Amino acid sequence: MKIDKEMPHPSHPQHKLQLEYTEIPFNCDGCKEAGIGLKYRCQQCEFDLHKACAQAPQLMVHPFYKKCEFRLYHRPPGTLARICDACRNDVVGFVYHCEGCGFDLHPCCANLPQVLDDGERNLYLSLKLSSSCHRCGGKGPGWSYRSECKNYNLHVSCVKELLKESWQAMYLNADKNRVREMQTRIPSLRGTLQNHHSRGKVGKVQKCCQIAAGAVRIIASAILGDPTAIIAAAVGGFISK
Repeated sequence: MKIDKEMPHPSHPQHKLQLEYTEIPFNCDGCKEAGIGLKYRCQQCEFDLHKACAQAPQLMVHPFYKKCEFRLYHRPPGTLARICDACRNDVVGFVYHCEGCGFDLHPCCANLPQVLDDGERNLYLSLKLSSSCHRCGGKGPGWSYRSECKNYNLHVSCVKELLKESWQAMYLNADKNRVREMQTRIPSLRGTLQNHHSRGKVGKVQKCCQIAAGAVRIIASAILGDPTAIIAAAVGGFISK
């Protein structure tokens, strides 16, 4: 996708938006979700858009819903409350909606990469969980990322919730004990993975633990609209390995 340094946008016709980079979390004025990294901003009005929201095409298809045609709306269509089928968060701003099937996707969720590569291993986007989410312990609806060994799974919604809690603790000057609690919210994988690998396969356990160490960072960076190594490192300042 071409990246313009300056662009107009119909949701903010007063001024053109300028491309900029930030390591400080912001709230997108399009989809109303959190963001970090590249964004389009109106300096006069302090109006921000995710890059994905600013450059979202009017129509799109998604590999998870091959029979659906998603149309971009700047406000949720209809009168009923809508929920993003990827992250299970409320839809209150920009949304991709399939009129035929009723599916809804935040623009950043619609653009989540099918494969995340942290330079050493891959994490795969899945429509449904193959095993329990490592944070919530459940198999509830919503997309997830899983490791190649299929033993490490994280709901997209759980990573969003972790980010929200961590940022509230850090940016609202919460008690330091609360911050430390957030940083240790996701437990160690080692005990969990011992149940999946035999004693003779210690190497597999170690490899999966290495995946866990970087998984939250790389997934969070993708959810926030900028799945790059630089953003992954920045996100690491807010959440633990």
